[in-house]
Amino acid sequence: MNDIEFATKLHAPDIEPRIRHPRIFEVFDGLNPGEYMQLSNDHDPKPLQYQFMIERESTFSWEYLEEGPELWRVAIGKM
Repeated sequence: MNDIEFATKLHAPDIEPRIRHPRIFEVFDGLNPGEYMQLSNDHDPKPLQYQFMIERESTFSWEYLEEGPELWRVAIGKM
């Protein structure tokens, strides 16, 4: 999965906390089917994954590229 081309990359800590998840979903919604975004974060974005499972059920893929302890990177694909 590391050879994937990302349509965009986001570093979550760079986004203001109160708009962080809405902004990530906005970027995801702008992807075309088959495209991927890379999300990096300073902690495991598991709560965001659960939110994707509820709000975008069966429309995304989620694969960890790096799992801490200082940086987490996830490839989020649009189906």
